Amino acid sequence: MTTLKGKTLFITGASRGIGLAIGLRAAQDGANVAIAAKTAEPHPKLEGTIYTAAEDIEKAGGKALPLLCDIREEANVAEAVEKTAQTFGGIDICINNASAISLTPTPQTEMKRYDLMHQINSRGTFLVSKTCLPYLRKAENPHILMMSPPLDMKAKWFAGHVAYSIAKYGMSLCVLGMSAEFKALGVAVNALWPRTTIATAAVNNLLGGEKLMQASRTPEILADAAHLIFTQPSKEFTGNFCIDDTLLYDHGQREFDHYRVNPRVPLQPDFFVPADSQPPVSLAPIGA
Repeated sequence: MTTLKGKTLFITGASRGIGLAIGLRAAQDGANVAIAAKTAEPHPKLEGTIYTAAEDIEKAGGKALPLLCDIREEANVAEAVEKTAQTFGGIDICINNASAISLTPTPQTEMKRYDLMHQINSRGTFLVSKTCLPYLRKAENPHILMMSPPLDMKAKWFAGHVAYSIAKYGMSLCVLGMSAEFKALGVAVNALWPRTTIATAAVNNLLGGEKLMQASRTPEILADAAHLIFTQPSKEFTGNFCIDDTLLYDHGQREFDHYRVNPRVPLQPDFFVPADSQPPVSLAPIGA
């Protein structure tokens, strides 16, 4: 399978950034995209709402369903998933993209912030996957994808931001367990993570501002990698912790420069990429 035409994607946190990019890539094939996110009104610092995202999906060639959804609320998730299935006749792909981040040391991490990250990242991922499962079981080539890192259990990935790392690795632990649990059902469960930082609002507002944005790749690299995952046979391609450029390279892609925000700036490696994962192409400035 090489196209997602007619497939239905349920994407959390899809009003902007990586989630929206994945939806737009699927829309180019003629897919149906349920945009499950909390942003209904314009935010002063964050571009996009579920409604502007829906417009973009439609313009790209897909069908969109904007859903005001807080994945911390079980009833809210159940309602959103059911509405998606009723609108489009089922659900083929579940993408757990919504995530909360706070890179604070342990003494400076307020428990309400700890709770928020765990409610959205690990608990939200578990809840959304669990709720989508009855519909995925009926799909022809069902996939669950977590936007979460490989399980490289090195202290350096936890020190300095223990609360965030535990919450983020919780998403990956869902991949580890669910991929084995759902294998007999034919439902694939995989993780996808970027090798470099990605030019999103989180990077701009929370991590490094414009300087880091210039050293990043665009969300389209993850969208292309996700599309590749979704077109793999679900009974065969499961339980993988994929790094975006390595996955694309292993499937024949050789050109990556078009994903760079600024070709003259060296790319910044992201958190959680294992040391033994070597980049398939240089991260140095083009021409260096």
